Amino acid sequence: MAQSFGVDAERYDRARPPYPDALVDRILATSPGRDVLDVGAGTGIEARQFRAAGCTVLGIEPDERMAAFARRGRVEVEVARFEDWQPAGRQFDAVVAGTAWHWVDPFAGSAKAAQVLRPGGLLAPFHHVPQLPEAVADALAEAHRRVAPDSPVDLGAVKGPSLDAAQPLFARIADGIRRTGRFSEPDQWHFVWERTYTREQWLDQLPTFGALTGLAADELADVLDGVGAVIDALGGAVTVPYTTVAVTSIRSDRP
Repeated sequence: MAQSFGVDAERYDRARPPYPDALVDRILATSPGRDVLDVGAGTGIEARQFRAAGCTVLGIEPDERMAAFARRGRVEVEVARFEDWQPAGRQFDAVVAGTAWHWVDPFAGSAKAAQVLRPGGLLAPFHHVPQLPEAVADALAEAHRRVAPDSPVDLGAVKGPSLDAAQPLFARIADGIRRTGRFSEPDQWHFVWERTYTREQWLDQLPTFGALTGLAADELADVLDGVGAVIDALGGAVTVPYTTVAVTSIRSDRP
């Protein structure tokens, strides 16, 4: 699934939301400089944001299709799994990852980050955590179960606030950082915002979700029809509250 997103890189780049400017600003205010390594750079969404803020950015991305799209936006990208990537002595002021660190081994990734960060450098993987309206979430889960009953992903398995459901992921990230013995105690930064999507905009984004990227065309159409009907009943648009969460830590060991 980690390398399925490149099936429609253009849609991914168009439909996925960018990250809050306040997150970019805080990362740059905390890191010792503006040399940024972007892990799981995808199509370059966050890389372009950091570059616009005056950073030099190198992306690492395992999917050549996503990397090729990012390069079209003048983002420098090397194709590799981060755990396997060879830095060749290069060092950075910040290592970031936009909704991608869950695909990285939390210990091996943190150890690699410690290797490439300058002393005082910042490790900051961050993730969007959306809170879908209950009717939309239920329609998505029901349609997905119907078309993909054997899927290992159950979109309806977790009920309750999405931020609570995401905490085990953030705990794994923090534990991986601690295990290296090379970073300060991890912190969490939260950035709360919301976006209103038209029916068309939300259905454009849905096929970029990992649980849906592998569906056959007729199965995906079934899911989109079911979710679209619910959005129609809500008036043709849906407002999605987001919390963007960064797990941050500073390289604190001596070189």
